[in-house]
Amino acid sequence: MYEAWERFMRGEDDLRGVRPEIAISWHRCRDQYGVDPHLTEAPVAVAEVDHALEHDVVIAELGFRAASLAREVSALGGIVTITDASGRVLAQWGDQATRTVAAQANLAPWFCWSEGATGTNGMGTALMSYAPVLIRGAEHWCQAFHDWSCAGVAVRDVVTRESIAVLNVSCWRSELPGAVGAWLSNAATMTQRILRRRAQDDGTELMAAFNHARSRSSAALAAVDSAGRVVLADDTAGVLLGIPGSTPAPDPAVRWRPELPEFIRAAKYSAKQARRNPDWVGSTQIFTRLANEPTSISFRPVFLSGHLIGNLVSFGVSEGDPLPRTGGDSPLRAQPHRMVATRENRMVLLRLPEVSFAQSDGNDVWLSTDQGRLRSASPGLDKLETELSDSGFLRVHRQYVVNLSRIREVERRFKGELLLVMDDQAETMVPVSRRNTPVVRRALEI
Repeated sequence: MYEAWERFMRGEDDLRGVRPEIAISWHRCRDQYGVDPHLTEAPVAVAEVDHALEHDVVIAELGFRAASLAREVSALGGIVTITDASGRVLAQWGDQATRTVAAQANLAPWFCWSEGATGTNGMGTALMSYAPVLIRGAEHWCQAFHDWSCAGVAVRDVVTRESIAVLNVSCWRSELPGAVGAWLSNAATMTQRILRRRAQDDGTELMAAFNHARSRSSAALAAVDSAGRVVLADDTAGVLLGIPGSTPAPDPAVRWRPELPEFIRAAKYSAKQARRNPDWVGSTQIFTRLANEPTSISFRPVFLSGHLIGNLVSFGVSEGDPLPRTGGDSPLRAQPHRMVATRENRMVLLRLPEVSFAQSDGNDVWLSTDQGRLRSASPGLDKLETELSDSGFLRVHRQYVVNLSRIREVERRFKGELLLVMDDQAETMVPVSRRNTPVVRRALEI
């Protein structure tokens, strides 16, 4: 592993024998963050607290579980740490001798261990991952940390999927406990139950706000959470969004996700603005399922005890500040130039035109490419859709995102169903779901 690290430090991209998740992290550290691999200690974290107040409860619960875990870890010479979403260490427990060594590298409270600050490490890399991570020896980006082995897991918001905190176990010059993966996964799962219960209650309150607003307005209306998923929409709004109308979905695991990237981005932007200013109201225009012309929509935030639980979206209404279409805080993002896939122990960098379509298979996403079928490094089809929505890719089915430029033929079936014949070697036929048919027809101008 050390030889691969040395090669990569010299600028070579030969990553034979390096696990894909480590290779991807190294690329971020070198090409995106520019982290000095000869850094010997973590920098001081920023002073201000930048997380929602409701997440304090989650961090406190995680601290309770970390303290319990520390008894077993300490007996094996290890330490347990908790960081917030910025990678700042909040607390530490464990073997005192190991903590003394850790302090020399600033592996201690109030120092920052994000990937952007200290490179590949258990805490920072866990923040970038949707699964527990293991970083051993020379897999660390900084040479000064090669004597450490770390395992971390992020606790994520069940609505936005954004990281809230990380629980991490570290050992110096010794192997991690064999049960560390199970310990971390169990602690994260138990902690996230708090978030699920809170999100369920928020969904119920958002439905109540919807019903109250519905009785006072004739505009089509939807209640959405801060990630743009719909908790409840009336029949008209449901048709416009391509989701079932008048069908409550307070549980965050089953909320409706409109196949309208513009709407999702606008909802996320609106939630961000509302957290900054509770009195904020905004509006924009989007293309809906049925119209050839854009429709005006307005976002009005809904709070519960000072905690943002979502927005009420009115259709055909233009009120409040216009959402920006370009600029730093815009919902629009820079278009990606490449996709990352894995083949055995190698990371494959793909130009977007090389990818014909993406297909979900359980927790995995598979890419049909000019280099064959590869597993995507993206943790889910929803995330991949968001990343590629401005790059000529379109969600056409709950299991498929396609490259519009790689569609060779469109086959119409008896009841109006569409099948897309892709231009890959197998001429794969990708189904178009009924609710996605209008947007596919509009995108292909058929």
